[in-house]
Order: sequence, then structure tokens, then C-alpha cells
Amino acid sequence: MAKLEKFSSIYQRACERKGGPDAVELLLPDTLSAAQISEYSDAELLSVMSKRVFQSGFVWRVVENKWPEYEKAFFDFDPFKVLMLSPEQIQDRATNPTLIRHQKKTQAIVDNAYMVQQMTREHGSFAEFIAHWPSDDIVGLWQILKQKGARLGGNTGPYFLRSIGKDTFLLSQDVQAYLKANKLVDSGFTSKSGLKQTQKVFNEYQQQTGLKLAEISKIISLSVGDNHM
Repeated sequence: MAKLEKFSSIYQRACERKGGPDAVELLLPDTLSAAQISEYSDAELLSVMSKRVFQSGFVWRVVENKWPEYEKAFFDFDPFKVLMLSPEQIQDRATNPTLIRHQKKTQAIVDNAYMVQQMTREHGSFAEFIAHWPSDDIVGLWQILKQKGARLGGNTGPYFLRSIGKDTFLLSQDVQAYLKANKLVDSGFTSKSGLKQTQKVFNEYQQQTGLKLAEISKIISLSVGDNHM
């Protein structure tokens, strides 16, 4: 791996591009404490997770506008009730014109309800499990969501975590471009080796600055390219 650029240089470049420190500060994402994340119910987590699955590849506004209908159709995303749906009821929801007609993403709600329920059984609380996962191996949590859940690979799992306030970096187009251009990652970003290299970069920047992963990720994206968020 190539030598890391000083983060102060990245920050300075972001400030120059965005109008100064105050402007950059306003663009930084919010995160929640472990105690705050622990307060989420399984239903709240399943709802946010399902919304992120549907927003992947869709116009986010369309999904947002339809979400009240999803809350009704899936019993406010109570995992136990979702898992009581029959195959015929799931199919009816997948073809319902008031929802989004997508069989696989609709089935993912059910599959992820099972995952949430299983994680709660194994760890006492899915929210607690997420809340106390260490930030220096956040890609490990991404992998668990991808392996145990449905349609949570790529950036969908990380976006879900960001949505509930968990501190995580995002592999936006600009962040990927920066890491590649500076030869900090020599593997694909979907490979274990590529994710491990990426985590190492963010860990070193976190030790160097004391910033959160989400803040580091955003500042890097603001310092280069087209600022794809």
C-alpha cells in the first residue's frame, strides 16, 4: 500500500472546494452513540433496512412516498408478523400497484425479517449487536449483513447502517476514486482483500485525526471528483 497523504491536506482541499471549514462542517453526517442505537426496535431496523433495499436502483423519492403503504402492508415491519405472511400474501404485495412491483425486493423484506429475528435470538438484541460492533472492523459488519441478510451487499448495507446513525464510511464513487488514484487499494472493493485495505486506510486516518469514520469518508469525498454522495 502506498504512503498515506496527510489528512490535514485532504481537509484543506475539501475546505478550499466547499467554501471553508464552516461549510464543510455543515456537510458532515450525524452519527448516534451506541446507547442511542441500542434503543431501536427490531421493527424500526427492519423498516429502515427494507427501505434501503428498495431505494437501491430506484428513485429515492418514489420509495419514500410509497413507504407509508409499506408500513401498512407489512404490519409496521414487526418481524414476527412479517414472517407469518403466506407465499400467496407475499406475491400479492409484490404485485400490488400501491407498492413497488418487485418480487425479489419484496421477498427480501421477509428474508431480512428472519435474519433480524435470528440475530435477536443469538445476541439478545439486533440493535445491541449493531451498536457495539467495533468501528475498526466496520467492513466485518458489512459482510455479516451481506451473508446473513438479503440484498444487503454493495453499498446497501453500509447505507442502512448510516441511516440508523452507526458510524461507517461509505464507498462512494469519489471515495473509491481517491483510494485507487493514490494506490491505497490494489484489489476490487467487493473483495475481502480490498475491503481489508480500505478499512486499514480509514483506521489510520481515524487514529491520526480522532474523527469518526463517517466524517473521514465525507471529507475525502468533498476533496475530490464530482462529490458523489
